[in-house]
Amino acid sequence: MAIEDIGKNALQVLEKRYLAKDAEGNHTEDVAGLFRRVAAAVAPEDRNYDENADTAALADSFYELMTSLRFLPNSPTLMNAGRPLGQLSACFVLPVEDSMEAIFETVKNAALIHKSGGGTGFSFSRLRQNGAPVNSTGGVASGPVSFMRVFNMATEAVKQGGTRRGANMGILRVDHPDILEFIDCKKVNGDITNFNISVGITEAFMQAVEENRDYDLIDPQTRRPVGKRSARELFEKIVDAAWRNGEPGIIFLDRLNRDNVVPSQGEIESTNPCGEQPLLPYESCNLGSINLVKMLAKTPEGYAVDYGLLRDTVRQAIHFLDNVIDVNNYPLEQIGAVTRATRKIGLGVMGFADMLLYLGVPYNSDEGVALAEKLMAFINAEGHAASTALAAQRGAFPLFAESIYKDGDLLRNGTVTTIAPTGTLSMIGGCSSGVEPVFAYVYIRNIMDGTEMLEVNPVLREKLQERGLYSDALMRKIAKEGTIAHIAEIPEDIRRVFVCAHDVSPVYHTRMQAAFQRHTDNAVSKTVNFPHSATREEVAEVYMLAYKMGCKGVTIYRDGSRDSQVLNIGSVKKEGGAAAQHPFGRIVPRPRPAITMGFTERMKIGCGNLYVTVNYDENGICEVFTSTGKAGGCPSQSEATARLASVALRSGISVEEVYDQLKGIRCPSTIRQQGMSCTSCPDAIAKVLAKVDRFIRENNNAVQHPEAEPTPGQRRAAAGGPATAGPRGSHVPAAASEIHICPECGGPVEHEGGCVICRNCGFSKCG
Repeated sequence: MAIEDIGKNALQVLEKRYLAKDAEGNHTEDVAGLFRRVAAAVAPEDRNYDENADTAALADSFYELMTSLRFLPNSPTLMNAGRPLGQLSACFVLPVEDSMEAIFETVKNAALIHKSGGGTGFSFSRLRQNGAPVNSTGGVASGPVSFMRVFNMATEAVKQGGTRRGANMGILRVDHPDILEFIDCKKVNGDITNFNISVGITEAFMQAVEENRDYDLIDPQTRRPVGKRSARELFEKIVDAAWRNGEPGIIFLDRLNRDNVVPSQGEIESTNPCGEQPLLPYESCNLGSINLVKMLAKTPEGYAVDYGLLRDTVRQAIHFLDNVIDVNNYPLEQIGAVTRATRKIGLGVMGFADMLLYLGVPYNSDEGVALAEKLMAFINAEGHAASTALAAQRGAFPLFAESIYKDGDLLRNGTVTTIAPTGTLSMIGGCSSGVEPVFAYVYIRNIMDGTEMLEVNPVLREKLQERGLYSDALMRKIAKEGTIAHIAEIPEDIRRVFVCAHDVSPVYHTRMQAAFQRHTDNAVSKTVNFPHSATREEVAEVYMLAYKMGCKGVTIYRDGSRDSQVLNIGSVKKEGGAAAQHPFGRIVPRPRPAITMGFTERMKIGCGNLYVTVNYDENGICEVFTSTGKAGGCPSQSEATARLASVALRSGISVEEVYDQLKGIRCPSTIRQQGMSCTSCPDAIAKVLAKVDRFIRENNNAVQHPEAEPTPGQRRAAAGGPATAGPRGSHVPAAASEIHICPECGGPVEHEGGCVICRNCGFSKCG
């Protein structure tokens, strides 16, 4: 494939996020230059093992591998290879030891990783529980959750220079005494926004759940039992929280350690932010994905998998990823040393759902599950064979002699396969994401001149054109519905195959994940999507099914379960709780309601008192106004701030975003004054906004709309299309688990692969 064959969407994503730029923001390379840069940076490492290696030919081979879109490495490799930063790993795990010095050393290291473009995973299970004595100070410990907030704020401050936003995984063992606090730490949407969280589950705990008995809580310092809890009650607590807003997920710790390649180096306690890459402390992993659509061959009968091409692609990809380990400029010397000791790589796939469409196989079918297992078994076997071949030339990974593989064939890499979320990579590849079903078949994108552009899944377009059924009107109907399942104009045989994420039952989501997991060294990143009407019992069923089917973790998302996620296609509520979108992209704030509820709080400022009133209705905070006390103050400034905040909130801007813009602004009048409750008038407004927002959430005072349950399409707006704010306002926090409206373009996001992706502009939490 020539470079010009890369699609328009892919070009936009590459230009916006990947191409090198100068200090003024001008591109210094084109798309071909990007792939040449990456290939030229990775290929020369062959000279370390063979001084006569033809690295120019290898660079051409790697260039073709990427530009043909048969394989793409993870985003940091595309962004940084051959550039001064040179940090090519996607994911890292750092230890969190139980001392103040160690904790803040890890905070510093995490900041360096985020700055370099990586995501981090942490287990907080070593930290003593809230209230435990601290002998060195005579005080008491504040517990793991309090320190998660410290890490969260550090991530907020870094934001990775706008290239890749900071993302973290926080894990706590199910037997930690603070497990209840951990489960509820994200009960309020908008709390600890830069973390995904998962409970570390043990096999013993799951057995106790099945037998409905108590299990021990373990003191992390003494490793002795300090109490008991009902396993089933705690399991139901986890289920309830996940049903409520998708968090926490669960990770099966014993299974991660069953496949720990070098157990002599310690336990695996955590994964990267999306759950698919278990790592030892200070390990990193380099990932890449094969585009399965490119592995299809056209036959007289239709399409078939070209296993010869797939074998060649696997071998090239393993070679490429092994070289990346040596090319990589690691953010910490210790990370480089630990990573090179095991040389873990993670080769995965994308485009699986599109492959099924070409083959005429429904995703939610036994045939689809069987094909998933066959494909991944082939990829895993060929990947290990390629790693063995490299070991014969270059030597096994340094810790091979003390690994679980020591009595078998040599391996160059401690792990070979991982199913990662592909996010923007699948947009570049022009295919479906990871191993997820297609999220939606038609999107409507608003263009700057006010026109709309239909984005149609190419496989569906081809199929409908073959049958003479394709039309813009039909595509707009699909966009509105979000699924073709009930569109009578489309023949049943097409509807049976072209299922979207919300047509697939949670059981088939889980079966598909388990099929890929059976032949994956590391883990599988996947989201089990539930309809809004799903019950807690159905969530519990999936968790138990994942446990019984051998999955290493589970991430679920119930459609519309977070209050800011409701986005509608095709209709805009002109009155009440909706911020309407002008055809040219301007946001029109919803009108001030006739009746509101609210609070007034007196805040001490540097020049007297400021009275801040915050009002809300069933759709969230809608009005802020201020008045000053007799001592004066800056009434015009504070009134202007309040008015702008009011307009922003009625336009769907999140409370968190307004709060972030106002908090911490400092007025000279507050300097060196004692007893200040705020640092300025804007800071006072921010603090009262946060209090009222928290009150609304915790007391569930928002009136729910008495409408019938929306279709999946009504919950998932076409990218850039008209949007309505959900009950209690629209919130746009920073973490993958929190984002429902794209923080960059305002379009909707999809929950898939344990991550989120905006198909409008290419924003992704996970690359």
